[in-house]
Amino acid sequence: YGAKIRAPHALVMTFLFKSGSLREKLKSIAQATYTHSRNLAYFVFTYKGLMALQSRLQGKKIPFHSFFAACIGGWLVFGENNPINSQIVMYLLSRILFGLSRLAVEKGYVPQPKQDPFPLVAALIWGTVLWLFEYHRQTLQPSLQSSMTYLYDDSNVWHDISDFLIYNKRTDSK
Repeated sequence: YGAKIRAPHALVMTFLFKSGSLREKLKSIAQATYTHSRNLAYFVFTYKGLMALQSRLQGKKIPFHSFFAACIGGWLVFGENNPINSQIVMYLLSRILFGLSRLAVEKGYVPQPKQDPFPLVAALIWGTVLWLFEYHRQTLQPSLQSSMTYLYDDSNVWHDISDFLIYNKRTDSK
């Protein structure tokens, strides 16, 4: 599963934003794919092992078991701050925030909105990320900085149609 998810992403991001030879790019794609796949496999093994152990020790499965097992697995497998782990954790954070928001409505802690809150959430997220990009760029994750630099800075200069179709950052050799 990790290879299925990471390989296409690494391929696109590497060829869009990384410099180097074809061999270096392919090595980078393979390394990112391997790291993502390995970490997911280690985490699943750790999580399921701890779930089984807790269930065996207590004679039944209780909700806290999943939280505890995942915390231990998260610490052991995803605790190193590197680009792959950082991206996975950020991906999960966004999904968790949406899930907790829905759970809060479902449980009655927050009233059901009268209209879809998504447009407001989208506006606040985009407003915040562009403000951070313009005034506190260094606080953003490096791959997000690269994407936003491409979209909002590099797009200020155009040479010909190849800038639009291929990549609009010229090297000295062109």
